Amino acid sequence: MRPDIPADHTTEAERLLRTAGQYPEDREPLLLRAAAHLELAGDRERATALYDSLLATDPADPLLIRSLKAANLWEYGHEAEARAIIEGVRRERPAEAAPWAIAAETLESHDELEEAEATFTEAARLLVSPSDEELPYATHSLLSGRHRVRRLLALPHDAYDTLADRLHTGQVPLDELHDPKRLWSLGSSDPAELQAEIARLRSELGSYRTALSRPFPVAVLHWPERELDELLAAYPELEAEYPTYRAHLTDIEASLRELAQAGTPNLGIVPATVPSYEAFAASETSSPANPDLLPQYATTLAARGRATPWPPLRSASCWCGSGRTYGECHGAE
Repeated sequence: MRPDIPADHTTEAERLLRTAGQYPEDREPLLLRAAAHLELAGDRERATALYDSLLATDPADPLLIRSLKAANLWEYGHEAEARAIIEGVRRERPAEAAPWAIAAETLESHDELEEAEATFTEAARLLVSPSDEELPYATHSLLSGRHRVRRLLALPHDAYDTLADRLHTGQVPLDELHDPKRLWSLGSSDPAELQAEIARLRSELGSYRTALSRPFPVAVLHWPERELDELLAAYPELEAEYPTYRAHLTDIEASLRELAQAGTPNLGIVPATVPSYEAFAASETSSPANPDLLPQYATTLAARGRATPWPPLRSASCWCGSGRTYGECHGAE
């Protein structure tokens, strides 16, 4: 769910807070989503309170939470505290890309371009080798952000920029996407120039969605074969959604590839079970036979941190459980 107005974000935050009460074992990802919705609703002080409550309970990913808190604090006037948190995160040298990227993007959004570039570069040197061919999506995003800032600073390409270019899959090349002169074309009266800029902005939209979507993974349900058989035996009304198990697997991969080509980041797959689905339906006072409940079930599982990132590395096990690598199975061209 991505609401469009502040009231919708507040409603969704309240729903996530209630869900956190129902599933205390998944409190951290649920509160992170709730905090993100509160930020989008403009209730930044309450979002900070949620980040503080998470940091007080020995969270699984404290550096990510601290980076998110710093980004939020800076937006409502607490610049000094935000800077101090970002410096603290950098000193901790996170082993994951997300805290680095959030810290660097926060600096970038407040025109601290030199510090942003230094943060991106520090992360790249720690986490990436220029010879890498396979990297997690979060690291792709980090390299792309570094490329963007270096273009704004008019710095020459280096090995990490070349790697970012090689990993970029969009139709518009990164050099064109991150060209500082593009702003001039927005004031052009030439329809061709404006159309070209619209195409570039559509391609770039994925970068902005990353910031908004960080706590909002777009997840697709995967019913293991035995679970799907049990589901359809109990609720034959859902056969239109899942005609066969093989078609179900094909639809999952096809849907995710389509979303990725449209620029949607942070995609995932969530394993579904019949007892869990029935419990969810009961909590929503609905029938499990209702197909409209399926995407809500997927969203709730993802909010609880149950999503597996997609796509996996080609050398990793395929998400379908076949035992083959992703490159040999559903990741084959």
